[in-house]
Amino acid sequence: MKCEWVKENVVLYVYNELPDDARYELEQHLARCSDCTAELKTTRKFHAVLSELPVEEPSPNLLAASRMRLGETLENVKPGGFWRRLVFDPGAWLRQVQFAPALAAALVILGFAGGIGTSYKLMSNSGNLESLVPRATPAPTESSITAIRSISQNPGSNTVSIQYDTVSTQQAQGSLNDQRIQQLLLFAARNNYNSGVRMDSVDLLTQQPNADHVREALIYALRYDSNPGVRLKALDGLGPYVKNDSRVRDALLEALMDDSNLGVRAEALRLLGPVRGDSSVRAVLVNLAEHDENAYIKLQARSVLAQLPEFD
Repeated sequence: MKCEWVKENVVLYVYNELPDDARYELEQHLARCSDCTAELKTTRKFHAVLSELPVEEPSPNLLAASRMRLGETLENVKPGGFWRRLVFDPGAWLRQVQFAPALAAALVILGFAGGIGTSYKLMSNSGNLESLVPRATPAPTESSITAIRSISQNPGSNTVSIQYDTVSTQQAQGSLNDQRIQQLLLFAARNNYNSGVRMDSVDLLTQQPNADHVREALIYALRYDSNPGVRLKALDGLGPYVKNDSRVRDALLEALMDDSNLGVRAEALRLLGPVRGDSSVRAVLVNLAEHDENAYIKLQARSVLAQLPEFD
């Protein structure tokens, strides 16, 4: 066992995350290596200091943004790598499992669940468990959903169909007023890795932006979604509320000042028309007219200011 491996895994050792065989080998190495022993002492001291600090709970927005970034990263990973390693290099794959107890436990659980599922199916087909077959899909909880696979609205109706993943792909169908459908749409708008699904979700949410929780989701999409098309959809739903909701006005001002997409900035400037006389909006327009790097935004800000009455 090399010192490099010990130093890479000493944190796992301190947190009791190493499997027994790896832990034994590491302890044997520590008994004869003073440098690695010193590394362990330093790590334990650092761990003790961290343990004395209060644990900060991440905000829902941070969790959602992190999930979205992770999903987008995974979306760009080339498919098939796992199966190629499993089929063509099983030795390397097994070595990875050896030093990943959480992965090994997950595989055991999945295998156990698969056996139960097969038995359940066989017994259901024979009629022994007929009374236990579920009659309706239970309302999903955000913690149980891994991703929204697709969203579609039946033409000419208020019915929405949503496929979502838990352990396996499921489907829910209902009207936009259905609480279960709204929960799935809100989840898709904030957390889904597929930008097309986020677009569909935000598009449907704009049909009911008068609900506070829906408006919050649209504001979140405008502020944090990486896809400019989704942000434009969110603007469409928020526009009618810019005059009466200060949260919407502030979100549009942020988009006007900071968004990386010119189309989103231009649309935000247009939607701010009903409140262009507001002091905070005027201050932003003055700043844009004088300092903005984009010539179009600078010109439009000057044009809007020229139409406003002067302060007494």
